[in-house]
Amino acid sequence: MADDTLVGIVLVSHSGPVAEAVAALARGLSGGAVTAPVAAAGGTEDGGLGTSSDRIAAAAAEVDRGAGVAILTDLGSAVLTVKALIAEGDELPDGARLVDAPFVEGAVAAVVTASTGADIAAVEAAAAEAYSYRKV
Repeated sequence: MADDTLVGIVLVSHSGPVAEAVAALARGLSGGAVTAPVAAAGGTEDGGLGTSSDRIAAAAAEVDRGAGVAILTDLGSAVLTVKALIAEGDELPDGARLVDAPFVEGAVAAVVTASTGADIAAVEAAAAEAYSYRKV
């Protein structure tokens, strides 16, 4: 399967190291020879805690292969930043969407599903389904 047919995944966290670690975990657990493109957009430009619309837009452009970009976030202002970018309409690739899913479990489900060549609706559904994962 060609990389150009895969949905891209952007992981937005208030912390750069957290976003990078979740991206590495999701890539590592995808288990296949082909892994969907994943980019971390964590923290601010100066390495602090927070979110950066520029980092999010750059990450989305990096993973965009024309099949859509699923964006998962950690906390409140990350959600608001992505919503603002989507509303602006010109900062993110066509087909980019905010996915309502738990950050870690949703990221793993999104990357695993996208790596199979699934479309963005299936990637979003798999990530959202992670809300139902029970631990006890």
